[in-house]
Order: sequence, then structure tokens, then C-alpha cells
Amino acid sequence: MPVINRIAGFHSEMAEWRHRIHAHPETAFEEHKTAELVSQLLQSFGISVERGIARTGVIGTLKGSVPGEHAIALRADMDALHIEEQNNFAHASKDRGRMHACGHDGHTAMLLGAAKHLAETRNFAGTIHFIFQPAEEKEGGARLMIQEGVLENTPSTPSSVCTTGPDCLSASSPSSLAQ
Repeated sequence: MPVINRIAGFHSEMAEWRHRIHAHPETAFEEHKTAELVSQLLQSFGISVERGIARTGVIGTLKGSVPGEHAIALRADMDALHIEEQNNFAHASKDRGRMHACGHDGHTAMLLGAAKHLAETRNFAGTIHFIFQPAEEKEGGARLMIQEGVLENTPSTPSSVCTTGPDCLSASSPSSLAQ
């Protein structure tokens, strides 16, 4: 798959975001600095921002240049783990006993990169919600976001549904769900 030249053009910026988040890991429901960085960046891209979702979560909302009722949500997790980092590169964790060992720093940077590109082009119909979830690692951040109604703010019928559970992983269209 070819890389979009514009996205390749801000690769170093995305790497800087990831390194900054990696160097300052925050564990479940403590993602205050990460949430601040995410919010500032989304706002600088011209995306509307809601903060304090599930305590430290962030949601950015962007409307496309073409009117439409459909909406999609893209999600990244932001929390780190209680693990001592053994690396010695320049952006290694500055906080003893905490590190981004599962790649959430990368997930957050990638979603920010997608948000930046989509905000620049707005070449889509409908709405995109960028969900930055706190407390993904066994702390119930997703459950809390759902309890607070995050998914209810997507005002359209999904074009597909993905379901996961202990014994299943499936995807289907709404028409097959009605059968």
C-alpha cells in the first residue's frame, strides 16, 4: 500500500509525538499530560475536543467537507504499564517503574497523524470521532467510556459491526444482523 505523500511529510512530527508520550508514561486514569497534549494537537488541527471523558479520555470530532449523516469512530489507547523500562535511548521513560511497553504511545501518535491528515483534507462525508481512551490495561477505561455514553453520540446506523469476546471475533453488516 503506497504511503500518502502528505502523511510521509509529517512522519518526523508523529515520531516526536510518540517519543514525547513514551518518555512521560502515565498509567490508568492518570493520563493528564497525555490528554493535554492530545487535546492541544487536535485543537491545532481544527478539530473540536471534549475532555474528561472517563476521567482522562479525549474525543475529537471532525465533520467532512461533504454533508452526511454517517459517522465513524477511530480509537487509540493512551495508558502505560507499571514496568521498569530497560532501554537507554533518548526517549526512554523518565518515570521509574512506568513505561509504554504495549505500544499505546504509538497508537496515540498514529491516530493523531490520521486526525491531522483528515482535518487538512476533510475529503469525506459525515463525521469522524477520534477516541483517545484511558485505562485500557485491565482498568476498565472502555467500559467507563461506554457507560458515559460515548457510543450513543454516533448518530447514524453503522455500515458494519465488529464484535469481540472470549470465544469470538466477528464482523457483519446491519442487514445480516437483522436476520
